[in-house]
Amino acid sequence: MYSTGFLPKLRGRSFWIKCWSLLFVLAPLIPAQAQQPPVACKLLQPAELESALGGKAGKFAGLDLGDGSMCNGQIGSLKVLIRTAKRQGDEGGAKERKGIELARAQGFQIEVKTDGELTCSTAIPPASKSQVGFNTTCSILHAGRVVAVEVGAPSQKEMASMDVVRKLVQKAVSYTHLRAHET
Repeated sequence: MYSTGFLPKLRGRSFWIKCWSLLFVLAPLIPAQAQQPPVACKLLQPAELESALGGKAGKFAGLDLGDGSMCNGQIGSLKVLIRTAKRQGDEGGAKERKGIELARAQGFQIEVKTDGELTCSTAIPPASKSQVGFNTTCSILHAGRVVAVEVGAPSQKEMASMDVVRKLVQKAVSYTHLRAHET
């Protein structure tokens, strides 16, 4: 008899042979869905990011979780995060304003530009917190979903401009719009 300590005692090896056989039969069928890249990783192609941000793309990975999707990776020295999620509530930007106030209270220089449903921001940390990095983010509300592109840089000199990140998020939203009509 076999005992693993955490599984009940079983009568012989035939149980395990059947389990492994079943796994090998079903395995090719299960991963088809699991191997699909997260939605956020489909919104911008590495070549688009390389062209816009001026570096070589590393591996991107992410996950879909509930109504949201995230994808992160690197373009040269820049860290890129692409997010999409269903908009939850509408407090008129109260949460965002509170976050900006907290960052400013810690010495961050925050610049925000809004144009309709598009919002872009930069965050420059104080010298004592420069290790957290320099950030440019643009997000847009489209069809009840927020799509955002964040680009983190190791220095202020290497920061992506709001204009570059704005164009990336607009491209990501146009892809989202096209995909919605395919299904």
